[in-house]
Parts: sequence; C-alpha cells; structure tokens
Amino acid sequence: MISIVFLACQAQENQNKTENKPIIHHNEDSLAVIAFEQEHKQINQISQQLGTVSNGSLVHGKILPFYGENFRYFDYKSYLASRAFTSDIVRKIILNSYKKLYEFLPNRFLYLMELSNKNGGEIYPHRTHQNGLSVDFMMPKLKKGTPYYGLDTLGARHYLLKFNNKGQYTKDKEVQIDFNLIAQHLLILNEEAKKMNYKIEKVIIKVELKNLLYATDYGKKLRESDIYLVQNLSPLINGLHDEHYHVDFRKN
Repeated sequence: MISIVFLACQAQENQNKTENKPIIHHNEDSLAVIAFEQEHKQINQISQQLGTVSNGSLVHGKILPFYGENFRYFDYKSYLASRAFTSDIVRKIILNSYKKLYEFLPNRFLYLMELSNKNGGEIYPHRTHQNGLSVDFMMPKLKKGTPYYGLDTLGARHYLLKFNNKGQYTKDKEVQIDFNLIAQHLLILNEEAKKMNYKIEKVIIKVELKNLLYATDYGKKLRESDIYLVQNLSPLINGLHDEHYHVDFRKN
C-alpha cells in the first residue's frame, strides 16, 4: 500500500514539474471550499487571541479566502478541515500584503499555507499556530529565472519537499527559491502590520538559507529592518522550514 501511494505521489509531482503557471481546478473540491468559505465568513465579532502561539486558543476566528487576485490557499483538504482560520487583524494584514504585492508584481502568484484551527488550539503537526497569530507561506520559486509553480499544487505533501542549502529543489536543481520575493513580502507584511499596531514577532526559515535571503536586493533591506529571523533551530524544525517560511505576529 505504501509503495502504491508513493508512486501515485511521485507521478503527480512529475506531472506538476512541467507546469509553468498556477493551476486552478474548478471541480467538486473548489465548489466545496467556496461553500465552506461562505458558511464561515459571516462572523462579525472581534477576534480574541488567547495565550501564546504554542499554547493558546482563538475566539471568533476568521477564515481566509481560498482564492485571491494573486494568491491561493495551497490545499483543499486542509481548508475544509478548518486549518485556514486566523484573527481578524492578521487576516487583514495578509490580504493587504497580497494587495500591495499585486501593485508591484501583478503577474506573480503566491500560495498561502496553514494558519490556525477555527477555535485555535493544537493543530497537528505544528507546535505553534494555536492562537491565530501564526502563518505559513509557501516559498515562491523560479526555474531558469522564470516564476515556477509546478510544485505548488501538491497539497499537504508540499511540506515534505526538500531544498538544499543553496535553495535548490533536490530533485531538480534548476528549480530555486525566489529569496528576493520572500524578503519583499516580509517587508510588506511588517509594514501592513504596523499600520494596525502589530508587527512581525519572528520569522522561521531554515537557518542555512538566511544568508541567501539577505544577499538579495530586498534582503539587504530586510537585514536592516526590525524583523527578527530565528538564529537557531533544532535539526527537526530547521529541516522542516526549507520549503515554507513561518511568520508569527504580535501586538506592537
């Protein structure tokens, strides 16, 4: 059974490698997430973030849209499992950051990954994401200098992709992480957060990739900013943050 599942996953990944644009499937899954979003977005109460990102809960959580002008949530099953909720403030910060990026890069598409449960609390396998202040963002990628989306529709399996310490996909080194775009996005996120009296508390990214991030044009500005990138991580946590960057927010 494991071999059959592995081969099926491998076949889909190989097929996705040939794609050079985002894939938006309009099928039963997409109809289900539209209905799910409609069902849960009519919550007018102000969100409350209780406790900490690693030991907390969320009251009146708000769901993120599955689609946007320049972004998409990464996985149907995760969305329908109520893993795309956050606080009302963080929701605004995220959406405003995508809106701002669209002004600079109207032809670039980004993928949003897991946030919090509707009511917060433990969300396996994450150690944080408990009170609506944690967000995972998928690494944007390039292939031969061109935006590449061929690995972005693997759903939860995307968390298992491996990139080496040069930011290259281990199975196809022509696919590389777009560090400049990550740095630009982080700067915009922090700027939008400060407008709401919030800020980025910390960013988790594989520590061996930090110098590549800082070496870019926007990375130089990121290094000079007040955005904190974690300095040390356990081998397990470090290895899990080579294909996404994790952001925690806090009230300023």
